[in-house]
Amino acid sequence: MVEVSATEAGVVRFCAVGDVGPERRDVDALFDKTSALIQSADLAFMQLEMTLTERGARVPQTKHTSRTHPDAAGAFARAGFDVVSWASNHSLDWGTEGFLDTVDAIEAAGLIPLGTGQNIAEARRPRIVERNGVRVAFLAYCSILPDSYWATSERAGIAPLRAFTVHEPIEPDQPGTAQRMYTVPHPGDAAAMAADVAAARELADVVLVSCHWGIHFTRAELADYQRILGRAAIDAGADMVIGHHAHILKGIEFHRGKPIVHSLGNFAIELPMDAEHASRPSFRHLLSLHPGWEPDIGGMFNFPPDSRKSMMLHCDIRADGVSRVRFRPVMIDRMAVPEPLTSGDPRFEQVVRYMRDISREAGLDTEFTVDGDEVLVAPGAARR
Repeated sequence: MVEVSATEAGVVRFCAVGDVGPERRDVDALFDKTSALIQSADLAFMQLEMTLTERGARVPQTKHTSRTHPDAAGAFARAGFDVVSWASNHSLDWGTEGFLDTVDAIEAAGLIPLGTGQNIAEARRPRIVERNGVRVAFLAYCSILPDSYWATSERAGIAPLRAFTVHEPIEPDQPGTAQRMYTVPHPGDAAAMAADVAAARELADVVLVSCHWGIHFTRAELADYQRILGRAAIDAGADMVIGHHAHILKGIEFHRGKPIVHSLGNFAIELPMDAEHASRPSFRHLLSLHPGWEPDIGGMFNFPPDSRKSMMLHCDIRADGVSRVRFRPVMIDRMAVPEPLTSGDPRFEQVVRYMRDISREAGLDTEFTVDGDEVLVAPGAARR
């Protein structure tokens, strides 16, 4: 049983988790070990990675996709979530029908969808939630974009935050030799995000920006564009950036004293495996991205070993911003069920050490301090 103290007036206890994508019918069971903690928050966020539909056809430009029944949204609400980002590289996997069915299911469950709309203006519109007298604005964007998944003035879709990949020869006079790779933000999308953040600040006390971005399955590495865009969001007035998509934890940094969580990793996402799927060239390529990753035939969580390490992000939100940023270490079992860890569990220290190591490897100056069953996150000495 989770013991929860009364909420201080003017304080919103916020919880955020990473990718959620159920395949089972009993979706509630995925949250058996975590729902009490989610429900203890005043406001809870999740990233949805699964289309909630029984209609539509799989589009040709998607690599891997599944879908689940729309009533899964009810399980998300019962688990304690309030807002759901549907700005995902899977949002249009089952066409516009599946996309809109998912939005309808989220709303029918009493949840608020983020980063989606019948057109680009709707997709970019901030969603405002008020708790304990504090108005919190949410914006959500996606950088991992199959063709035509983004909304336009005349097409439903998600809010884009695109990036370009640029290659520079190390020896320009030697064709075929090694190259440096850079990623740079799409100027129009970056400017639109900054304008959205500034507009949201006029409507709310605090602005939280969700970004589906980054390099999947690869330890520690951050793309150039996400560093640039994360800091740009803060510079425009955001109080925190919440990242996901990579299916693995990434480092946390602070910019101007405000947190950028580059990836919350997986949370309650299922990927069942059979021999046929395990032999597909596309899946064999993914295995090459993370040494030691082997398919678990019969298991429900077919991701790299390090992807089992996860977190539940917590912070306090007041009218003047975000404070006391912390996380509860989590471990995901082979049936895809996340388990919050206590400080006496050896796996707790594995997650803490992993976060320290990958943040350092990414060049991020961040301190992690164990405080009971949570880990406090703060700028390192160089950034204070």
